[in-house]
Amino acid sequence: MNPNNKKLYKIVLTGGPCGGKTTGQSKLCTFFENLGWKVYRVPETANVLLSGGIKFSDLSEDQVDTFQENLLKNIPSHKWDRIMKNNGLNVVDLRDNRYDQIIHMVSAACGAEDFYTTEDHASRSEDVALAKNLDVKASTSWIGHPYFDVIDNSSDFENKIRRMIAAVCQKLGINTDDSLAKNAKKRKWLVKYLPDDQLFPPFQDFEVTHYYLQTYTKNMQSRLRKRGQKGHWNYTHTIRKPKVQDQVVEIKVQLSHRSYSSLLLLTDEKHYPIYKTRRCFIYNNQYFQMDIYRKPCHKRCKGLILLETHSVLEDQELLDRLPKFLDIEAEVTGNAAYSMFNLSLCPSTILVSRDQQFLLYK
Repeated sequence: MNPNNKKLYKIVLTGGPCGGKTTGQSKLCTFFENLGWKVYRVPETANVLLSGGIKFSDLSEDQVDTFQENLLKNIPSHKWDRIMKNNGLNVVDLRDNRYDQIIHMVSAACGAEDFYTTEDHASRSEDVALAKNLDVKASTSWIGHPYFDVIDNSSDFENKIRRMIAAVCQKLGINTDDSLAKNAKKRKWLVKYLPDDQLFPPFQDFEVTHYYLQTYTKNMQSRLRKRGQKGHWNYTHTIRKPKVQDQVVEIKVQLSHRSYSSLLLLTDEKHYPIYKTRRCFIYNNQYFQMDIYRKPCHKRCKGLILLETHSVLEDQELLDRLPKFLDIEAEVTGNAAYSMFNLSLCPSTILVSRDQQFLLYK
């Protein structure tokens, strides 16, 4: 493609407190990078400034105006009008012409109160009532944009994220098969060997490294991921919490290289690092990811290849869509022996049940 014909598609991921913006940005980034897209991420401005020590109580009224003028987010209407006038701006250009799509992630305080928390955000202190109020203000400010999608809490969090990604794909005209459909489930298969690259449809390979971190409870998982191509990397911190109302709570945060390096100091010695190549491709209109485990690794991971996808299809219909050029040995969906957490465990920490369905700390 001619570089001059490439389109820069700009999305605003907005919403009230604890709506899934941080995790959503991480998931959205990963999804499109897997398709071979270049994704540029901008951190939440308010979080950067507030977590850096900014306190409104320490500022004069003029200083607050200057701060909001640079931020242009939460501000009373009369101050907004004054800033517009002082800078020669207008609402149509700011709201409608700068961005291709607006995605509003509704706060958990609005319909998913049991999941609302301030623990996972250094600069979040709002109670449920204030969070609801801020959510309404955030959504109201974008009313009128020609492509404005609201992602509510009518489903569990995992499907909320999928609906968000699906909304972006729909706007871009990307066919996502059923991998982003509501109630799509993750399915996983064991592959006997890696065939020649020539047999694959167009694919993207990523080098991936995972480190598990120390946690204060066995019911929580914390891990770092380093993922990239040709020496260019992005970094993610994932925290998986105990189930709340039968839902797994998983939080993903994009990291700088500096933050990633700092968190590496918390590596859990009961786990080996995991090294793998992740190959992403589309076959029979189904999106697949294949993990090829690499050395150095424990012997249980040597030669291990796992294929996975998300789908709502019934067994036989999904089996018919599996890549014919792969030698599938068995389906291992739900088999704890093939979870990355358990694959990374050092031998001295593992107890295996007779039916191989679960692994536990000794």
